[in-house]
Amino acid sequence: MTAPGFIADRAFAALRFLWGAWAGLAAVALLAALWQAGHEAYGDFILPAPLATLSAAGGIIADPHNWSIALETVRRALQGFVAAACAGSVVGLIAGYSPATMRLARPLLTVILGVPPIAWIVLAMIWFGSTDGTVLVTIVIAATPLMFVGAAEGVASRDRGLDDMARAFGATAWQRVATVGMRHVAAHVFPALTISLGTAFKVAVMAELLANTGGIGGALARARSNLDVANALAWVMISVGALIIIEYGVVHPIRSTFERWREAARPWGIKR
Repeated sequence: MTAPGFIADRAFAALRFLWGAWAGLAAVALLAALWQAGHEAYGDFILPAPLATLSAAGGIIADPHNWSIALETVRRALQGFVAAACAGSVVGLIAGYSPATMRLARPLLTVILGVPPIAWIVLAMIWFGSTDGTVLVTIVIAATPLMFVGAAEGVASRDRGLDDMARAFGATAWQRVATVGMRHVAAHVFPALTISLGTAFKVAVMAELLANTGGIGGALARARSNLDVANALAWVMISVGALIIIEYGVVHPIRSTFERWREAARPWGIKR
């Protein structure tokens, strides 16, 4: 594709993405309406008004020191997410192509998923203390199984006929994996990436709060001790905002580029 054609294609994709954002804005407006109704029913102490929370979030963002607090959580969440995505995807691909590995891995996944994240946080606190290691290890343990299942199921459900056809045309094993297998696996891996990213942020904040390692979790602990509900909700809003920016600014554009074949049968402006 020529440079002008690539630029036009990316511009068209951006316009389509912005058009599809109307549905997301409608959902946010509905959430704000329900939030306001809850505020009117229970009062400021239980549930501050959306505008009051936005005002508190604006005050937090206006302080440069708070940027370092938020970025600390984002850094930890992304580091744990990248480690979990790489480890889970690689092991899942191996297990998908190796039934014996899959049979060995499934009981381990059941054990790992059966232990709640808070238990892993307690163990990590004993092992690593109040350090980044506690947060990162907990994220990796919580998010890796999701990536493993996505990659393994993608490989296991691939069309063997396409693989045989590629072999008949002389494709090597690596070429078959890269051109046929990965296209199918991506349909399972990208949803797992989205869930794992959300899990990474949730676990990072929870681990920071319990392990007293700073970040947004530490800010929530201070808001709790001061009974400042508006400030606590404002930090939650900032955490969710960072997650949305990364998901829709990085993960979804990569998925859209990788799965361009899906757009062929989709009407303009329709987004999932």
